[in-house]
Amino acid sequence: MEIKVNFLDKLRLEARFDDFTVIADQPVRYKGDGSAPGPFDYFLASSALCAAYFVKLYCDTRNIPTENIRLSQNNIVDPENRYQQIFKIQVELPADISAKDRQGILRSIDRCTVKKVVQTGPEFVIEEVENLDADAQALLTLNPDADASTYIIGKDLPLEQTIANMSGILAGLGMKIEIASWRNLVPNVWSLHIRDAHSPMCFTNGKGATKESALASALGEFIERMSCNHFYNDQFWGEDIGNAAFVHYPNERWFKPGHRGALPAGMLDEYCLEIYNPDGELRGSHLYDTNSGNTERGICALPYVRQSDGEVVYFPTNLIDNLFLSNGMSAGNTLVEAQVQCLSEIFERAVKREILEGEIVLPDVPQDVLAKYPGILVGIAELENQGFPVLVKDASLGGKYPVMCVTLMNPRTGGVFASFGAHPCMEVALERSLTELLQGRSFEGLNDLPRPTFESHAVTEPNNFVEHFIDSSGVVSWRFFSARAEYDFVEWDFSGQGENANADEAATLFGILEGMGKEVYVAVYDQLGAIACRILVPGYSEIYPVEDLVWDNTNKALAFRADILNLHRLDDAALAALLNRLEDSEVDEYTDIITLIGVEFDENTNWGQLTVLELKLLINLALKQFDEAHDLVGAFLQYNDNTVERGLFYQALHVVLEVLLDDDLELADYEVNFRRMFGNPRMDAVMGSVDGSVRFFGLTPTGMNLDGLDRHQRLIDSYKKLHMARARMASLSGQIPE
Repeated sequence: MEIKVNFLDKLRLEARFDDFTVIADQPVRYKGDGSAPGPFDYFLASSALCAAYFVKLYCDTRNIPTENIRLSQNNIVDPENRYQQIFKIQVELPADISAKDRQGILRSIDRCTVKKVVQTGPEFVIEEVENLDADAQALLTLNPDADASTYIIGKDLPLEQTIANMSGILAGLGMKIEIASWRNLVPNVWSLHIRDAHSPMCFTNGKGATKESALASALGEFIERMSCNHFYNDQFWGEDIGNAAFVHYPNERWFKPGHRGALPAGMLDEYCLEIYNPDGELRGSHLYDTNSGNTERGICALPYVRQSDGEVVYFPTNLIDNLFLSNGMSAGNTLVEAQVQCLSEIFERAVKREILEGEIVLPDVPQDVLAKYPGILVGIAELENQGFPVLVKDASLGGKYPVMCVTLMNPRTGGVFASFGAHPCMEVALERSLTELLQGRSFEGLNDLPRPTFESHAVTEPNNFVEHFIDSSGVVSWRFFSARAEYDFVEWDFSGQGENANADEAATLFGILEGMGKEVYVAVYDQLGAIACRILVPGYSEIYPVEDLVWDNTNKALAFRADILNLHRLDDAALAALLNRLEDSEVDEYTDIITLIGVEFDENTNWGQLTVLELKLLINLALKQFDEAHDLVGAFLQYNDNTVERGLFYQALHVVLEVLLDDDLELADYEVNFRRMFGNPRMDAVMGSVDGSVRFFGLTPTGMNLDGLDRHQRLIDSYKKLHMARARMASLSGQIPE
């Protein structure tokens, strides 16, 4: 994690990381003002808080109340050497906690991350750099031996060279990549989380049988999502980029909608139009891209090559972002390596959907087949030893598709997790199923798995598949666990041979789709120095329903974005118009404003917590529509999960509005005790909110230039690095955006 420090007045310091700011000072005796804890105080508190976190985690997963558990820490300083200290952590437990759980709580404290790092002894490297922001040297602690050459199935280069190449590409783009966490819960199953230190919203997870393969996986995923702009999918990129020579890629094209918003000619082909516009409801206005918001420019579309005949077909960026999410994108050492990964991923998700929604019963993989993969068996055995039964299934549907499934059961909670993996080689598909199962998870995290159900509608409901796609946390049918398999086990093998293995496998996978009657469209992105591609299979690889283009399109942000960002500048007529649009749009009142308008506010601010309901409440309040505001305050207090401070403000507002709306009550009769209950600062804000002197309390003014929105600005900074690199490449190649 990158922590940037600013020097404030006197001895005060400010540390900024992620979305947080921490102020440190020194005691008066050390020439400070004593206005904040000192740096060493924070260090001491971190270990106590970390210990308490693990206690809380242990208790929550076992439904043990923590209200009467007390924990303290004292540091005992050696008088001969103040750097030699003992941290004594003591915990007081209620009498009704069992001996087993007492021991478990003490062991949980022993897992404290801060404690383990201190005991291991961190290494400090102190160096001078010319420019902190320009120093894009990768912060990767894993440095494979440059002389080693470790090949794994599916990679056209050794892992060591793959990691070096990808790290170098990211550093060259100015991306400072840091490893946020490693996981290795069972043998031969590694995962890690990496992110851009400057913009932590740009992150990926990697998995593999070794540390090196997991790191290569994470770096590859970072490059694929960067190359395909997935990190910035639903966000507003700012007016500068929206008016630039190109917005997404130099080879993009802009199309003007036809008469009455008709879809323009030259965009999509007949095959796609039958899928995406079967009833003629889709209009050009549905396809304006969310990122630029530049409706005057038209519809931004990207070229894809139709594999059946090599023709170029233009797909609206809006359609891709709304329906496909990250499905079917990959980076690789070679194009065919990336294509195999893309196509494997597409089959994994599509077959998984068919199995889960069809409640298909899969055959078990025989033990004599599993015995061929001893490394995988070791990991499964450890999960079983930890108390998690594991089922290994053939998900190929009779040998048609290169897909496997590993399902974990949690007897402690009754939850299950069905993890799927795909690759032309069965061993790799099985390995991916197992590593996906534990990617980024702790054993405690497996206690959050949903329980199976016999209610078919819960399994087939579209959002259930979205949950499975995001983190495999969707619901699974109990029918999935029947002993009567609907298919026989097939020991399938779609793998290629020799130096052209990936090329053969790509051809095989494309061939399966062709045999299914599917058109396949491919875009290659190599402008950033890496090879990445994106593959679309209309009618097969979408994640969200096609109907979302009309009924739940992310570009609904365009109707609200400018007014919400300029909220403090709107007059009453504009506020009333915004309120009417919110009502007419039927947007869920509990949708957060971050999602609605595609702007990344700091989640720890009132903007970051703001929902449509609260926004409507504040607008009604500004318009002095107190009856409507009163109703919305009641809904907010009943259902909204916000900070304690924000909740108290609305509690105070609620009682003030109740008095104002009651003809028999006078506010002056209650104000003194309201102030005693809620405090003068909070009551001043409430009274100002009702008399009009305070508007939109707690929301700091901003605008379309995104003033003060550091989190979003860092995301845009990240995108601008890619935009500039593409512009340079376009200039060198003489490519002129249309």
